[in-house]
Amino acid sequence: MRFELFIAARYLKAKRRQAVVGVVTVISIAGVTAGVAALIIALAITNGMRRDLQDKLVDSSAHIQLMAVDGFGIDDWRNVLAEVRAVPHVVAAAPGLYEQVFVGHGARGGGAMVEGILPDQEKTVSRLLATAEPSAVEALEPQPEPAAPVGQAQPPIILGKDLADTVGASIGDSVTLISPQGESTPIGMIPKYVRFRLAGTYHSGFYEYDSEMGFIRLADAQHLFDEPDLISVISIRVDHPDRAPQIAQAIEQAVGKHYMTTNWTDENRALFRALKLEQIVTFIVIALIVMVAALNILIALTMMVMEKTRDIAVMMSFGVHPAQIRRIFLLQGLLISVIGTALGLILGYCASWAGSYYRIPLSPDVYSIDTLPFAPLVIHGVIVSAASIGISLLATLYPSSAAGGIPPAEALRYE
Repeated sequence: MRFELFIAARYLKAKRRQAVVGVVTVISIAGVTAGVAALIIALAITNGMRRDLQDKLVDSSAHIQLMAVDGFGIDDWRNVLAEVRAVPHVVAAAPGLYEQVFVGHGARGGGAMVEGILPDQEKTVSRLLATAEPSAVEALEPQPEPAAPVGQAQPPIILGKDLADTVGASIGDSVTLISPQGESTPIGMIPKYVRFRLAGTYHSGFYEYDSEMGFIRLADAQHLFDEPDLISVISIRVDHPDRAPQIAQAIEQAVGKHYMTTNWTDENRALFRALKLEQIVTFIVIALIVMVAALNILIALTMMVMEKTRDIAVMMSFGVHPAQIRRIFLLQGLLISVIGTALGLILGYCASWAGSYYRIPLSPDVYSIDTLPFAPLVIHGVIVSAASIGISLLATLYPSSAAGGIPPAEALRYE
């Protein structure tokens, strides 16, 4: 094999009478390099998107949510909360009462999901409040006295930063919450208007949460939504998020048939399936670049065989076996592929590192995240290398077979 590899390397770097052969060889190496680099970068981006979205979902929301089957809320929530916390693998649980409301400030407004919480317990199941000002979170602590009647005081509220920017509110401003759970009057149902003081904002980096959610005291939420001592959901955090569906079933068995659960994997199944499909399609589409480079290898080796016909005939006349001639051109194609693949891997991983270091900004309202994530994996490099070298070797089969089938007498007849 050392003889074949020596000749293949000499043919690859030797000066040729036909310059076009050398140009096609360089183009082949460049094509493999571009294809491999593009694949590494594309896979790093799709993997980074999946990782960032999953991390933000796992950190920013509860792993499991427990609700009443009838949809009327949980009235005996303190006992149910104790039962949930006793289930194995449950790390924390927190009560919450949420409703869809309209948030307004001056002439601007927007829809939002506002949740009444107990901050000390909510921080154990979600990381959203970790980015808010400590003084704002402290303002949401339960008060020793019942919530003040509407109009006498402005209770605090924390909004997502993007939501606050949408309504044009700054910290300390008064914002109006309009609840569909209004008051019954002789002329019909009238929505309830309550003014809140914007105590602070949070920024998780996940647009869906930053633009659509707010937090108030649990007692204020019960007053706003006319739900005395009632909650709508128990948010649960577990020790193994990947096992959330199995733990959710155990929770349902512990609390009884009157309750149902949802978990973060079920709620985002369509999103992760779409990301997986996008990764597969991206791999297939960009792999076409490698296939084009493989065609260039086929052309380069075919032209090489035509140029080296006399050399092949001379070697065969000295006793070189046709199988050795085939291996020479197979190894030459392999060298082109390996060089291009190695350069592509270096370029792809360096570009991915640079992208993650310099943090390319994105539009969060379109992509849900504010920077372009890169998460290159070693396994992706192995898969891409195997695919690139495999496709390139397939392209060498015809020219190497043709080289091994050259009859020496015919090739040297006119020399």
